[in-house]
Amino acid sequence: MNEIIRQLFNRKSVRVFEERAIDPADKALILQAACMAPTAGNRQLYTIIDVTDQAIKEQLVDTCDHQPFIAKAQMVLIFCADCRKWYEGFKATDAEPRKPGVGDLMIAVSDANIAAQNAVTAAESLSIGSCYIGDIMENAEQQQAILHLPEYVFPAAMLVFGYPTRQQQERKKPARVNMAHIVHENGYRCMDEEEMENMWRAHAGEKGYKAWMQAFCSRKYNADFSRERNRSVAAYLEQFTR
Repeated sequence: MNEIIRQLFNRKSVRVFEERAIDPADKALILQAACMAPTAGNRQLYTIIDVTDQAIKEQLVDTCDHQPFIAKAQMVLIFCADCRKWYEGFKATDAEPRKPGVGDLMIAVSDANIAAQNAVTAAESLSIGSCYIGDIMENAEQQQAILHLPEYVFPAAMLVFGYPTRQQQERKKPARVNMAHIVHENGYRCMDEEEMENMWRAHAGEKGYKAWMQAFCSRKYNADFSRERNRSVAAYLEQFTR
């Protein structure tokens, strides 16, 4: 196993950071790695917001499901799916573009997330931990105001970075399900109840599969933050469907 594969296998989310600052040269490398990511048609359909204002970090704590470690991170990056800049460029050159649609948004979200993962991988190679914050998609109106997001710009991913504490370094990475359940050959294979239970049973532990699944559904899928995320994403989608 080479070093890159080893780091991909071992990488885990980090939510507790040392107070040590990230060297500006390392930060620049992480950002440059993000910008070198694969991108649809070489369009780089994303904009990265580098949050350096501590007051904004504190606001993001509240709008991203009240997670205090966001404000303690040494680097906070928000990867926005950006359908605006090309649209504005087309208009400025009399190219007569149609308005951005949902398909444009989806490919821009893909671009943004690929760039984000490049940043994660680059940071890991520099012994800098990271954590995705999916809650950036919640509270659309507040996020738009805080980050000055114009029409056709969607906050697809948020990452926080910092040097992990010893406890975080030694914390066991959560197990992933068996690859046989994830990789389907030549087409999607619907799994029956028995296979789904086999897929998740190890996660359930002593609680038991059914009780664990019910608790997870309540804690994550049916949770208020999940419902708010759906509302917020729908609010953003209105820009692309009218």
